[in-house]
Amino acid sequence: MDVYINGRFLTQRVTGVQRFAWEIIQRLDKQKDVQFTILVPPNYEGEHSLQNIKIKSIGQSTGHKWEQLELPVYVKAKPLINFCNTGPILKKNQIVVIHDTAVYASPQGFSKAFRVWYKTMFTFFKLRSKKVLTISQFSKEELIKYLKISSKKLELISEGKEHFDSIKEDDSILEKFDLKPQKYILAVSSMNPNKNFKALVDATEYLQDEDFQIVIAGGTDLKVFNKIDIENENIKQVGYVTDEDLKGLYMNAGCFVFPSVYEGFGLPPLEAMSTGCPVLVSNVGPMPEVSGDAAIYFNPNDSQELADKIRYVMNSDDVKQELKVKGLKQAEKFSWQTAANQLIGYTKSLDA
Repeated sequence: MDVYINGRFLTQRVTGVQRFAWEIIQRLDKQKDVQFTILVPPNYEGEHSLQNIKIKSIGQSTGHKWEQLELPVYVKAKPLINFCNTGPILKKNQIVVIHDTAVYASPQGFSKAFRVWYKTMFTFFKLRSKKVLTISQFSKEELIKYLKISSKKLELISEGKEHFDSIKEDDSILEKFDLKPQKYILAVSSMNPNKNFKALVDATEYLQDEDFQIVIAGGTDLKVFNKIDIENENIKQVGYVTDEDLKGLYMNAGCFVFPSVYEGFGLPPLEAMSTGCPVLVSNVGPMPEVSGDAAIYFNPNDSQELADKIRYVMNSDDVKQELKVKGLKQAEKFSWQTAANQLIGYTKSLDA
C-alpha cells in the first residue's frame, strides 16, 4: 500500500506538533508493510536520515496555498496522512490528526483569523476525512463536545518520549545564563496564553524568601498569539533552545512546572519525567491522564498554592527523589513506536 504524508510541517520550526510528526515518521521508516512518501513544498531545505521513506518536493507555492491547492491536486485519490492539525479541506481519502480544540475551548489566545480558519478546517475534516485522530482521551471528549465527531471516525494515537533518549544534554547553557543546578524552576513551552505563565509570575510574590530562579524556555509567534506580559525581575527567559540545551535544563532543574490551563496532551511534562526531573503540573485537562501519580498537582488559578507546592518540592530531596523514580516509570508508558503501530493500523481505513 502506498500512502502520502503531508510534509508541510518540515518547513516549520519544531514545536510540539512538528515533533509528534517527525518522531512517528522515523518509526514508520523502519517498517515495510506500508510505503510512505512525504510531499513537501518547494521551500523545504532540510536534510534527513530516512532510509525507506522518500521526501518529494512538489508544486510552486508554500504554506496554506500549497496545502489546500497543490497538495490535493498531486495526491488525487491516493491516501494522505496529515499529522499537524491542518490538511486539504476537500480531500476525503485522508487521516487528520487534531491535537486539541483550543480554538473552541480557549479562543482568547488566538487571532480572529486563526480561529476562523482552524474552525473551518476542523468542520471539513469532521465531514469528509476517513478518520480523525487525537492524542488523549481528554481531547477525544473535547472533539466530540465541540465538533460532534462520530466515534466511528475518531480514534486515539499515542505520544512518546524516546526522542530524548538519544540526545546528549548540553550543560553549558547553565553557565551561559548563570544558572545553578537544582536552584532553578523550569517551565517550557510557547507563549500561548493557555500556557498560563502568569501563574508562575504571580507565584514569585510568595517565594520572596527563597533563592530560587524561575526559567522559561520557549518562543512565541505574535501573528498567532496575543502578546502577554511576563516581565518580572524574578523570571529569566532564555528563549528558543536546542534539544541538547533543553535536556540540560531538564536534568539540572530543581523541578519542572507546567501551569497550562488547556492542552491536548502536554508533551513537556513527559519529556521532563523521562529525564528524571521532578514535575509539577496543573490539575486540569489531560495532565492527570499523562502524569498519573508521578507529579505534584496544583490549581493553575491559585498562584499561592503553586508557590507552596514549589517550595514543598524544592526544599525536600526525598520528595525530589520520589518524583524522579515515579516519573521515569510513568514515562515508560508512552512510546512513539506505539503511535507508529497505531497509525499503520488506521491506514487500513484508507482506500489504496
